[in-house]
Amino acid sequence: MRILVTGAAGRLGGRLVNVLNAHTVISADAPEFDITDFEATRAFVRHAQPDIIVHPAAWTDVDGCARDPEQAIRVNGFGTQHLTLAAAENGAAILYVSSNEVFSGHSNRPYREYDTTEPINSYGYSKWVGEQALKRLNPRHYIVRTAWLFAHGGKNFLQAILSAAIAGKPLRVVVNEVANPTYNDDLAVAIAQLIETERYGIYHFVNQGACSRYDLARYVLDRAGYESTPIQPITSQMWPRASVPPEYAPLDNFAGKMVGITLRDWHEAVDAFLVKEGLRYE
Repeated sequence: MRILVTGAAGRLGGRLVNVLNAHTVISADAPEFDITDFEATRAFVRHAQPDIIVHPAAWTDVDGCARDPEQAIRVNGFGTQHLTLAAAENGAAILYVSSNEVFSGHSNRPYREYDTTEPINSYGYSKWVGEQALKRLNPRHYIVRTAWLFAHGGKNFLQAILSAAIAGKPLRVVVNEVANPTYNDDLAVAIAQLIETERYGIYHFVNQGACSRYDLARYVLDRAGYESTPIQPITSQMWPRASVPPEYAPLDNFAGKMVGITLRDWHEAVDAFLVKEGLRYE
């Protein structure tokens, strides 16, 4: 299988390139590959001749998206549309990595794949626009929503919490945002398994279980040897930011279970992450 992976220099894209190495993988990333340029995208895909495009590339700066919503739509929405059209023109399938932020966070239970989407911020809206492109323009599509991704290297919540603890900085973490912490390495494996099935549709791939930001931070510090580091619990209203995230947006991996794909519990995933970081021993 020929697989074009966008965002190949990113954390998820790079991991996917490694996980999919049994296939012929074509790596693509900015600035050489600009998904906001439709004709350039078409030409790149036509030359690559992939059987499937795996598309994790995105502008994931949630607050940046709030400050520049048009750019968010240009990259996450229309960039995805360009890839979807190019895939359809060349007879290729496409897999798009989306977000739990396409939901409002007003539910009283975890969201399933076909629940009504209602994004409340610019980032979520831009990812929702991308989803619509797949649904309308290419029937051979997978939409994979995930949440609270953490990875080795780069910037993410776990790295920020650990860095602050190591530096002895005071920690204040919100208690009223709830979702599924998801390990980048586990997500990449699940995506690789999914594209082998050719069972197109919407999937929620997250590590099992949900927690608050505060509970996640406390677990990470306790398991990494920083049990004595205090964390002040606060509400999101006490942490002003450009974007307004959904407060309760855990995902239920119902469709994945139907095709035999599940991810381990988030506690186990965090432990595995810490072991690989050298902050915990098995």
